[in-house]
Amino acid sequence: MRYFLEIGYHGGRYYGWQAHPNGTLPTVQAELDKCLGFVLRHPVATVGSGRTDTGVHCTSQFAHFDTETLLDEGHFLYRLNQCLPPDIVAHKLLAVPSDAHARFSATSRRYEYQITQQKDPLRQGLAYYYPRSLDLGAMNAAASLMLQYDDFQSLSLVKTQVKTFLCRIEHAYWEQRGPHLTFHIRADRFLRGMVRATVGTLLDVGRGKLAPQNFAAILQSKDRRQAGRAVPAHGLYLVAVSYPAGLFSLPSGPNITHQGE
Repeated sequence: MRYFLEIGYHGGRYYGWQAHPNGTLPTVQAELDKCLGFVLRHPVATVGSGRTDTGVHCTSQFAHFDTETLLDEGHFLYRLNQCLPPDIVAHKLLAVPSDAHARFSATSRRYEYQITQQKDPLRQGLAYYYPRSLDLGAMNAAASLMLQYDDFQSLSLVKTQVKTFLCRIEHAYWEQRGPHLTFHIRADRFLRGMVRATVGTLLDVGRGKLAPQNFAAILQSKDRRQAGRAVPAHGLYLVAVSYPAGLFSLPSGPNITHQGE
């Protein structure tokens, strides 16, 4: 039987989601597989809805796994959370069809990037401290241009093995509450380093180093060297993954989305 598991984690001490071949570096997937194997009493190899990089946080990530055991959600989650370290939590367990796939069945992902312009020890490691003055209107004007493009090679890591740089952006915008800024972006897929490079380039727009039309020219260039620097990982959060209606036994709608939508 196949199950989807929804988890969240503080990425501070992990080298990303994906387990490393030699197993010497701590990753979220490695911790999860180990605890699932302990609870289920058989080896488990999860498949995640996507990868997060070193230091990136997550409020909602899905992974699927197979087992012959019929699981009770409440009892299973209690036992799994007792096993998982304090910086990883299992939110939900969902029975799905045998051909459901945590990665390939997903229709969209949503990320947020958190910035604080006020020094705050309680947000250390959870938001990027950036005390400079920013033009939020210019940043939003530039961000809105992303919806007009589908090739984001200029915002991707250079050495990455992908067949295409095409992504469909559904929304991209900034909001500010007091000294705290959040960048919201949702797309069908993301490239390695794409969100952090996007935020770094938009900060250049906010500081007046680039005009919104310059951001459009960067997207058209398909050259990573033209874009801004990647901002630190600790401000980035994976906050939602969406799946087609009917995949889960939940109320009907155009998409089923958990945690953060």
